[in-house]
Amino acid sequence: MKETLTTIITSLVEFPEQVSVSEKEDEKNIVFEVKVAQKDMGKVIGREGKMAAAIRTVMKALAAKQSKRVTIEFIG
Repeated sequence: MKETLTTIITSLVEFPEQVSVSEKEDEKNIVFEVKVAQKDMGKVIGREGKMAAAIRTVMKALAAKQSKRVTIEFIG
């Protein structure tokens, strides 16, 4: 799942070399911390948070296959 999220984020940003995704996992939850360049934060979040919501929806669908809950935190 981390690879999928990294691919999605790097395809959106202007500075893909500054993208880092860290993963914390326990029995039922997965937390991803996505760090991007400050200039790219708007592209990742999108207007009214629609891009971030779409990314979260895709990742929740992937996590549901593993019976886990996913949280994504965007850090600029």
